[in-house]
This record gives sequence, structure tokens and C-alpha cells, in this order.
Amino acid sequence: MEANVFRQNGISKLTSSTNYNLIKHKPQHPPSVVSVLRNTSNRNINEESTNNSTSTVYKDSWFDLVAINHLSKSVQAATGIRNDESGYESLVEAAIMAKQKFNSTQQQEVIIQALNRLFPESVFLLIRKLLPPCKFTREHFAIFTTLFFSWLLGPSEVRESEINGRREKNAVYVKKCRFLEETNCAGMCINLCKIPTQTFIKNTLGMPVNMIPNFDDMSCEMIFGQDPPSSTDDPSLNQPCYKQCKAYKSHETNCLN
Repeated sequence: MEANVFRQNGISKLTSSTNYNLIKHKPQHPPSVVSVLRNTSNRNINEESTNNSTSTVYKDSWFDLVAINHLSKSVQAATGIRNDESGYESLVEAAIMAKQKFNSTQQQEVIIQALNRLFPESVFLLIRKLLPPCKFTREHFAIFTTLFFSWLLGPSEVRESEINGRREKNAVYVKKCRFLEETNCAGMCINLCKIPTQTFIKNTLGMPVNMIPNFDDMSCEMIFGQDPPSSTDDPSLNQPCYKQCKAYKSHETNCLN
């Protein structure tokens, strides 16, 4: 009887161990190209809580890293200042250097130059010719932004907005802007993202866009087809900077200029 019990226990342990190993070493299939490009937030983005604050942790794919590096190098070339950082930190450092070296107007011009370096001018001209401003273009710009720019902005979704008295799915809601969270600088958000991006998209693609950052929760809304308010009427331009501003902590830069 003891021998039977021993054999049963041994078989049970062996079966349990075998099942565990099969599960543990289950082969992992590489993600498809489409899934990598789409970069779904629940797979690549986590949130960590430290010191009662929540910071987002990104697990950038190879596509994300290529895009980040390309934009970072373009900003560095426009400013004439190189850095040895890698990944998103390289982009943030390039932006901080631009903030330190140039005034607000020059910062905007430098970023526009960097954006123009991303693709040949013929690409922008073709897009502008094939996609003139209309409902179709506005809605597809919003979809394209959510699919291919999460590496820059963070997770986002398409939402409705009113254009010329009609509801369209032409708005992008960014839950928590990655650039703003990484820099903790309202001035960099305005002069190195919001204003130059609005200007660049309008001048190169013929599409007005209004970017509305929320400095309380770090979210942002992009409304394609809507002209941004003038500098005197835009409340975001009067926003004081964060206490933990990365640009000021690193280089004692005046964020309001």
C-alpha cells in the first residue's frame, strides 16, 4: 500500500512539474508588423506609483525607437547641439538644449525646421494635394495621429468635435502627454510642441489644428480643422510652470521665455 501511495504521489508530482514546464516554456510568437506599428497602450505602457505620484513607463518597440531617434536627430541638427542620450531621453535632452539656447520665438522656429527635416518636401506637397481640407481629411488625420504617434504623445483616442455646426470625429484626445510628463515644463509644451506643431501642420499640409493642453492632468486635445486662438486669447500661453520643471532643474532656465 505504501508503494502504491509513493507511485501515485510521484506520478502526480511529475505531471504537475511537466505541466509547469510546458506552460513556462511555451513558445512566444513575435508580434506582427501591424501590431507593432499600432503600439497598443495596454501592452507597451504601464504606470508606476512613486512618492504618491503616478509616472508612466513606456516599453518602446523597435518602430518607436526608430521614430524617436529620427525626430531627436532632426531637433539636434536644427539646434546644432548634439547629445549622447538614447531613446526618449535623447529627444527630451535635445528639447531642453533648445529651451536653454533660444528665446521662445527661436524655439518655435527651430522645431519647425526639425519637423521639415523629417520627410522630403515632395511628401508634404503630395499629401496636401491628395487630401485637401474636408471632413474626410480631418477625420483621417485624427485616426492617423492615434495610430502612429503614440510613441511621441502617449495613448490617445479619436473623439468628436463640432466643425461648422456639424459633429465630426476630427479630434484626438491624449490621456497623458508623454512629452509634457517627461519635461514637466509648460514653456516647452507651448514653444516646442503646441505652437510649432500647429504652424507646421497648417503651413505644410494646409490643415488648421488647435492643440489644447490641460496642465492639471497633462492631457491634451488636438482638433483638426479648428484654428487656434490668437496669442492674446489663448489661456495656455499664460500657464505658470511646474515646480518639478525638468528644464529649470537641469539648467535654471526661465520657462516663461
